[in-house]
Amino acid sequence: MSHQMPETTGAKAHSARMYDYFLGGKTNYGPDREAAAQSVAAFPNTLTAARENREFMHRAVRYLAREQGIRQFLDIGTGIPSAPNLHQVAQQEDPGCRVVYADNDPIVLTYARALMNGTPEGATDYIEADARDPKRILDHANGTLDFDQPVALSLVALLHFIADEDDPQGIVRTLVDRLAPGSALIVSHGTDELDISLRKVLEVYRAQGITLRFRDKEGVGEFFSANGFSLVEPGIVATCDWHPELVDRQDGIRRPAGSISPAEVGCWAAVGLKPAD
Repeated sequence: MSHQMPETTGAKAHSARMYDYFLGGKTNYGPDREAAAQSVAAFPNTLTAARENREFMHRAVRYLAREQGIRQFLDIGTGIPSAPNLHQVAQQEDPGCRVVYADNDPIVLTYARALMNGTPEGATDYIEADARDPKRILDHANGTLDFDQPVALSLVALLHFIADEDDPQGIVRTLVDRLAPGSALIVSHGTDELDISLRKVLEVYRAQGITLRFRDKEGVGEFFSANGFSLVEPGIVATCDWHPELVDRQDGIRRPAGSISPAEVGCWAAVGLKPAD
């Protein structure tokens, strides 16, 4: 979520801090809020889209922990902590879950202690590293995760910050090649297919020097198909439509079906499983 080059002075907008603002956080500066306001002006549903993206991540983690029995998670492009974080969702399902976070933004490292407050039974770790250096991330994560057992790889709102020339397909391939059968891939990815007004948001981000690359449904699907992952039903759908019934067991609040439309979220989402060899 924060894969422009690291910048911590607040002199210009940063994608991680803009996302933090969209989610109602306080770790953002004037330039972030100004760019965020421009994004909202271009696409009035921006705050809904950010919230639904976050909720999709929560539901995907619940699904993989509850239905697939996965107890290890590698989250790349973590962003500024915003509770509940991935490890809190996973460890609510099973306190023994182990989670490794990775992000390239030093400001995320500043707040990484919030990502380390997991259960005594489980484990959490953080590495400051760029998604474009997947081998370094894997080597570090190997100290906490057992790659001989299933791992869920979370690339939520990450790949649209990686330009084609940085070979996002190759990055994903390197990452998933290390995963054992039964592992999972979680992806959400911005698109202008659901509402063309999102093209104006591209202009806002690019004016800030932030790489942003929308991809269509077929392009998102290639991250799974090219690596032999089978999609969990319902396949590639808008974030709001991916298993909305997978609510938090504690609050149990179910959103009425259809209360948020795909056009409001502008983001594809999917979960895939790595089959047995």
